[in-house]
Amino acid sequence: MIDDLGAAVRIDRPVRRVVSLVPSLTEAVAVSRPEVLVAATDWCTHPEDLDVERVRGTKNPNVRRIIELAPDLVLSNQEENRRIDVQRLRDAGIPVWVTRIETLDEGFASLRRLFTEALNGPVPDWLVEAEISWAATDPGPPRRTVIPIWRSPWMVVGHNTFTGDLAARLGLRLVHVDRTERYPHVSEDELTRDVELVLLPDEPYVFTRSDGPEAFPGLPVALVEGRSLTWYGPSLATARDTLTRQIAEAFVP
Repeated sequence: MIDDLGAAVRIDRPVRRVVSLVPSLTEAVAVSRPEVLVAATDWCTHPEDLDVERVRGTKNPNVRRIIELAPDLVLSNQEENRRIDVQRLRDAGIPVWVTRIETLDEGFASLRRLFTEALNGPVPDWLVEAEISWAATDPGPPRRTVIPIWRSPWMVVGHNTFTGDLAARLGLRLVHVDRTERYPHVSEDELTRDVELVLLPDEPYVFTRSDGPEAFPGLPVALVEGRSLTWYGPSLATARDTLTRQIAEAFVP
């Protein structure tokens, strides 16, 4: 098998034991193939009743323990996980499937390949529903938008990101999309310059009604579910409706 980065991954059939190092993929497998998921990271918070062994975080997984678990496949992501951890697992003979997802279309294609090729099963119903939900439509004139992901210092969503592509489908034009960094640091002046709408997700920084909106006086602020905005998994089936509603509420007096 060939993963998203073009690396050959030898997978013995059938796949009975999967370790996921990516919260989005953990939820996707837990919802669709729960019988194969044996471990996940501490950051894997969905489904809420997820009951599998934890192998630390996405950036510091317990490689030794993962090897002891003898998984048939480990799921990772180019952006969320470290190359050195992937290599250590592969050096130990553990098959690792690396995903690369920077757009919705890449996400849909990657998830289809994961379930049909890597896991040798059917396409989940939620994935079909998500593809239909996000089918291309005319969102109207774009709103100049900023999406902070951290404060002190302020960091925002820039170019070539999954979140940025998703935002574009919602009719949002990120004001910092022309910066060279994918997640640029910005000053307080740059943060609000030429902005018509602010989206404040609840992850990775937990923006709340009392922590975040006060930095954008006079601007419409939408407090949105970070999972709808940044995760590529079952949440995509409902994310468009959820985000559209939350954005509309920001313009209600």
